[in-house]
Amino acid sequence: MRIELIVGLGNPGQQYENTRHNAGHWLVQAAAHRYNAILKPESKFHGAAARINIGNQDVRLLFPTTFMNRSGQGVAALSQFFKIKPENILVAHDELDLPPGIIRLKTGGGHGGHNGLRDIISSLGNNKSFHRLRIGVGHPGSSDKVTGYVLGNPPQKERNLITDCLDEAIRHLPVIVSGNQQKVMNELHRFDANNT
Repeated sequence: MRIELIVGLGNPGQQYENTRHNAGHWLVQAAAHRYNAILKPESKFHGAAARINIGNQDVRLLFPTTFMNRSGQGVAALSQFFKIKPENILVAHDELDLPPGIIRLKTGGGHGGHNGLRDIISSLGNNKSFHRLRIGVGHPGSSDKVTGYVLGNPPQKERNLITDCLDEAIRHLPVIVSGNQQKVMNELHRFDANNT
């Protein structure tokens, strides 16, 4: 299924820019940089948006500038405006269940406790068919420490591992966008930045 919209989840504001919860935002920033686009504030889409061309296909980028638990507002607004179906959306987000250095592509599924995914599913009419790029940030080991952990800045070594994953994802973007998710899954799922 072709990808027409790539959403990067995070929280707005400078104090959150370098936190683990903004890993999805880092991916969209990297995509904008790679394809020479600038994410510009778009109030009607509740976020910063850009349009890029990958393999002769138009792709929208969106970083919702609402807080994480309202991410669906912008996704719903932009996808309705451009008539983009949920199955043509890729959402990049931080993933507690994967360690730093690991990245996975997944189609459909629940929200796994992620407030951004939960709100997107709800805003799309309980439709879970969108794709997810799960960026490993690791787990603090205890559920009561999760909030502080995802809102904390990763140490430099972890940030480097996450950046390596983002670089790998950007390298595969043309194939992801073309709709050949299975090929990318096979390659991304073999990738481990800890071994590069």
